[in-house]
Amino acid sequence: MTEEAHREGKRKTAKARATVKDGEGRLRINSRPLNTWRKSARQRIKEPLTIAGEGVVEEVDIEVNAEGGGIQSQAEAVRMAVARALVEYTGDEDLERDFRDYDRNMMVEDPRRTETRKPSQSSKGARHKQQKSYR
Repeated sequence: MTEEAHREGKRKTAKARATVKDGEGRLRINSRPLNTWRKSARQRIKEPLTIAGEGVVEEVDIEVNAEGGGIQSQAEAVRMAVARALVEYTGDEDLERDFRDYDRNMMVEDPRRTETRKPSQSSKGARHKQQKSYR
């Protein structure tokens, strides 16, 4: 095990940087405890902690800084950053395999991004065209 591990996770436009170090089992996101988040986001963030098991989680403190995107997108980014940081901290290949088997997006980034709006079309979106009238 290393002394400290820093990893990053991204989802859409949200970014999260996680730091895992020796501690007492605390998880803080943007200097706030996990229970201040919505229930659905909280469950998503807890997934890597549940898979890693209490033995690993109770021995470490996890500090995460998240920015950009929406609440769910930030939760996904935090989830990825925590999973990657735990794998780096423990150095356990089995843990990485468990994360990948459960959900590949815990370890691998999703490359999809929003398509840019095209000029001289509509202001509503990337492929939205102006309506044409025949009468």
